[in-house]
Amino acid sequence: MLDKSTTKIMLVDDHPLVRDGLRARLEAVPAFSVVAEAGTAEEALQHAEQLTIDLVLMDINLRGGGGNNGIDLTARFHATFPEIAVLILSMHDKTEYVMQSIQAGARGYVLKDAPGQDIVHAIETVISGGIYYSAALAHKLARPMAPSLLLTARERQVLQHIANGESNKQIARALDLSVRTIETHRLNIKRKLDIDGQAELIKFAVENNFR
Repeated sequence: MLDKSTTKIMLVDDHPLVRDGLRARLEAVPAFSVVAEAGTAEEALQHAEQLTIDLVLMDINLRGGGGNNGIDLTARFHATFPEIAVLILSMHDKTEYVMQSIQAGARGYVLKDAPGQDIVHAIETVISGGIYYSAALAHKLARPMAPSLLLTARERQVLQHIANGESNKQIARALDLSVRTIETHRLNIKRKLDIDGQAELIKFAVENNFR
């Protein structure tokens, strides 16, 4: 039986050898446990429905196409399992991939050629509520950008309702989601915008024309 403090991880990559290497590296960390592996979107979603998972380590390139790539799958996870953190692990260092991943709901982006310790640190950061990028990507993301670009389509939708002064229960009813899901979206919005209080969040939503 896993300790509640253990971070339960699913590896999503269509290369078994890559998954084997990641599993060996991560399970060397006492606080981590790899509870599932998946090579396709369907496998990943099935595991998420059946198991308790805290974080998904997601590759962008998955076989199959037709909406089965890692960014699309991240968006599906964010919509269906918002309580599960998604951390992208990819060979691609293009800013457009990073931004697409963030907008899909990923909480971090690590390059596959990064040192193993960086992946461990990234997981620890994300599980603690932070957002993590590989050092090699930091300078590419340093230029100013509108904070709302960090939000997913669903988060922007929730923020619009927040700007109208609606409660979590009212938003849940309007979007046909659970109150817990709305609470998770609200927490993610605050995290991405670096906002603490409810009043500050409403102020941001109103000032940035989310009504």
